Amino acid sequence: MGVELRIARGGNFELSDQVCGVLVQYPNTWGQIKDYDALTAQVHAAGALLVVATDLMALTLIKAPGEFNGGGASGADIAIGSSQRLGVPMGFGGPHAAFIATQQQHARKMPGRIIGVSKDAHGNTAFRMALQTREQHIRRDKATSNICTAQVLLAIIAGFYAVYHGPKGLKSIATRIHAATRALVNGLDSLGRNVKTDQFFDTIVVEVSDAEAIHALAAKFEINLRRIGPTHVGVSLDETTTREDLRALLTIFNRGQAPEHLDLDELVGEDPLGDLGSFARTSDYLTHPVFNRYHSESELLRYAVRLCSKDISLADSMIPLGSCTMKLNSASEMIPITWPEFANLHPFVPADQSLGYRLMFMELENWLCEITGFAACSLQPNAGSQGEYAGLLLIRKYHEAQAAVSHQPLADSHKQSSSINHQSSIRDICLIPVSAHGTNPASAVIAGMKVVPVNCKPNGDIDIDHLRQQAAAHKDKLSCLMVTYPSTHGVFEESIREICNIVHDHGGLVYMDGANMNAQVGLTSPGLIGADVCHLNLHKTFCIPHGGGGPGMGPICCTEALAPYLPSHPMDPSCGGRDPLGTISAAPYGSAAILPISWMYIAMMGGQGLTDATKAAIVNANYMAARLKEHYDVLYTGKHGTCAHEFILDVRKTQDAGVAIDDFAKRLMDFGFHAPTMSWPVGGTLMFEPTESESKEGRDRFGDAMIQIRHEIARIEKGDWPAEDNPLHNAPHTAKSLLATQWNHPYTREEAAYALPYLREHKYWPQVGRIDNAHGDRNLICTCPPMTDYCEV
Repeated sequence: MGVELRIARGGNFELSDQVCGVLVQYPNTWGQIKDYDALTAQVHAAGALLVVATDLMALTLIKAPGEFNGGGASGADIAIGSSQRLGVPMGFGGPHAAFIATQQQHARKMPGRIIGVSKDAHGNTAFRMALQTREQHIRRDKATSNICTAQVLLAIIAGFYAVYHGPKGLKSIATRIHAATRALVNGLDSLGRNVKTDQFFDTIVVEVSDAEAIHALAAKFEINLRRIGPTHVGVSLDETTTREDLRALLTIFNRGQAPEHLDLDELVGEDPLGDLGSFARTSDYLTHPVFNRYHSESELLRYAVRLCSKDISLADSMIPLGSCTMKLNSASEMIPITWPEFANLHPFVPADQSLGYRLMFMELENWLCEITGFAACSLQPNAGSQGEYAGLLLIRKYHEAQAAVSHQPLADSHKQSSSINHQSSIRDICLIPVSAHGTNPASAVIAGMKVVPVNCKPNGDIDIDHLRQQAAAHKDKLSCLMVTYPSTHGVFEESIREICNIVHDHGGLVYMDGANMNAQVGLTSPGLIGADVCHLNLHKTFCIPHGGGGPGMGPICCTEALAPYLPSHPMDPSCGGRDPLGTISAAPYGSAAILPISWMYIAMMGGQGLTDATKAAIVNANYMAARLKEHYDVLYTGKHGTCAHEFILDVRKTQDAGVAIDDFAKRLMDFGFHAPTMSWPVGGTLMFEPTESESKEGRDRFGDAMIQIRHEIARIEKGDWPAEDNPLHNAPHTAKSLLATQWNHPYTREEAAYALPYLREHKYWPQVGRIDNAHGDRNLICTCPPMTDYCEV
């Protein structure tokens, strides 16, 4: 991305006006806690920002980054890290929820999703996603949210862990961890071992004469220690460390002899936190009532169920979001991820301790290659957005390798000029149809490419003539085309092979967005249509739950020509191609612990089952489109009048009756449904995707709701209800509003809440009324309001 990295050995930073930021780790990779107060002041004096990678569990005991150099505005600017310490299994590297926290003045520049505190139509407190709700589609190539991937389910786990334990419980856990580490250090000192880490929380480095001998001895105790070098060994403890573990560690570092007269309590000392000194945290944290209330299992369970009741999920009804494939995830697929053999494996254990995982990876990669028609696969990318990024870097690496061969210097004296010519000849133009997913242009820019749009025809297809013009105009710099198939308009584009050939004829490669792969599996494939690389959203086509935004997985599959450049990992030499592009994710196989879900899905479905699922998804979409086209206009279809696995309804004509697209979304809540995809890829439209797992009853209920809404619009058009006071304009209707003493609307309470018979069997009650969006954008949640502010929500 053009950012020059300067690694400061020993923390000796040379700060100039060219430095934009400084990144430190606290505690650092060796476990050392360092004082960054002076550095904070120096960084700010240089006009730069200080970013601190940190550990949430450690921060319950040691000074917070925001308090460096006196705290407030003079503290660190940004803190980042993982919440894995808060109750989330290692999972062979993930999934884990990362976090980014910042000072108030930087809050509106943060990527990802931020929640705003707003008000509903009745004056009640309400929450909404603020600012960047649709940022990828609105800002496109300037989007910043595409550098993130949400890990909502893992954030929920970590959040509930903090809620259950509260600040006192977390501090107690952290104190136990530190006390165990302190006992180990004091025990090692008594054995004459040199502990190099003098200020620590849970991690130390021990100097030894022969590290390999220590590792070999540790293996006999079934303990893995960190390999640092020939004379140094790393040790990290956590809350699961027992007295027996400590005795085993001291025995290992005592050449296999159990130390005599070992008193662990005596090794800890009377004050287990006394050695933290000036690093000890004195400020409060987790002061909100939610972290100080639910400390029994029954109360936590009730709190969780109350939160669940506020959500519409597949447990309630069909999720019709287009291009999101909200399909059923069977219990048999989900069970294996709870097994300790998958959940509790460290990502960097010796290879012979992860043979089961690696066999599963190999089988899953082979299956995905067979399904996509490609030669090789990498499971490393952690989400669809990361898959796009990795695939584009793969293309970039390929072109760089081709350019390096064509610009091979004749002699060593020509190396410098050859390098300059090589850089100037790199292909960096990425063609993207204007209908593309919003992540596409953002990924291209992050991958160092320049985005050139390609027009679409009125029917939604790519304009072949314009594509040919753009490809010819940029033939010397053309890197690739990003294309979605079926198209983002829900149609199988019949000219897809011609599109791929045009790009190839002008020296480019084709990246296929795998978002709509569930309309291809078993019927066609990216390799068959002529693509060179694609990502797969396992959380869509291959059944990993969306989980409110994650975890996701976005592995990439590619041709044999691109296979040498697949991403690698410095801690796993078996990962990646022979000339890898580098590392995409923190763990070698991304969110490895959720891969058993997709493995189970494919293994149980088999080839015919997967093909049948694809056919069912297409049939279900066409069934719904055929039923609804009597009441709404279906915007795009193929030449035979059919769609692929999703379709778009044009509801713009209803604006004449004063009914906006938001009114559809809000009124559907009264019917117990999540809204379809709104205003994308075409403004003022709704995109629907029923998936293959939705029953006819479920599809009919949704169809009934949409038809009923059309009848309600007709009553507005006829003048039965005024445009400013009708069920759509006032939706959603909360139970509180329906129970109000006064009801001054021209429609009945029953028409508001029970417009269709099925609602009497099961009714989802919206928690808040129509939300003031602008208010939510102005009031970001940086400090949670007290519970009393929204206890009625």
